[in-house]
Amino acid sequence: MTLQTASAPPIDGIFRALADPTRRRVVERLNRSPASVSELAEPFEMALPSFVEHLKVLEGCGLVQSEKAGRVRTYRLSPEPLKLAENWLAEQRALWESRLDQFDAYVMNLKETEK
Repeated sequence: MTLQTASAPPIDGIFRALADPTRRRVVERLNRSPASVSELAEPFEMALPSFVEHLKVLEGCGLVQSEKAGRVRTYRLSPEPLKLAENWLAEQRALWESRLDQFDAYVMNLKETEK
């Protein structure tokens, strides 16, 4: 697991964290409600220290936040980084839709000139 460098934009860490299927499943689970480490780790067949490393990555990029009450650490989803990723993806989608529209117009123009 790679740590985010100081010069990398925050979105890099978000996508890096979401690139892992275990971390995506944790995010999906936290969409429903906050959960303790043991609740989050239960469906995964891995040692708890390995699972905690996934949580550290998610917390490091801001996708989740944790708080400790007694001996129980509870994680909850932070929606702001997801919004950042969603906005970036929307910008990319708009760019490609525009390019495809231009290409479509070009092809239609070619067809018209061939007639």
